[in-house]
Amino acid sequence: MVRLPALSAALLSLSVSVAVHAQSPAAPAAAPAAAPAAVAAPAAVAAPAKAAPAVVSSAAAGDVSEGKLAYYGRKFNGRKTASGERFNAGAMTMAHNSLPFGTKVKVTNLANKRSVVVRVNDRGPTTPDRVGDLSLAAAKKIGATRKGVVNSKLEVVGVSKARGAKKMTTKA
Repeated sequence: MVRLPALSAALLSLSVSVAVHAQSPAAPAAAPAAAPAAVAAPAAVAAPAKAAPAVVSSAAAGDVSEGKLAYYGRKFNGRKTASGERFNAGAMTMAHNSLPFGTKVKVTNLANKRSVVVRVNDRGPTTPDRVGDLSLAAAKKIGATRKGVVNSKLEVVGVSKARGAKKMTTKA
């Protein structure tokens, strides 16, 4: 059993030992002035913040990517998309995480080489291994409804004005 006075004496000798070793002959009295600079250096090298999803400000025609695509169907019909328009399962549209709204994309199913041109009007998917979600009608055109998730190629073919967007007017 350790007595309290013996324990406090051990702690006192440990703190004195640490204080003695902290002041070395190489660092005379100027050591306290150098301490703030040493503390400031780690603050400049901060841990990277959690990255937000990258949203491309523009898409160049001819940009090509490949990845897995799924589709979302009738149960989302009529709900608002991220662009503000209502989702229509019968329209040729898709959700993409980084392409601007209104971007026209040629989507090709790599298994059967069928393709369709769709317009980006929503954000998604939330599943990290997928590059986009197609509307039901677009998925049917490329034969993706039976499998659900298909390997595909996405090629930007142009940009169109998103439906529901208001015209900019200037007063002269």
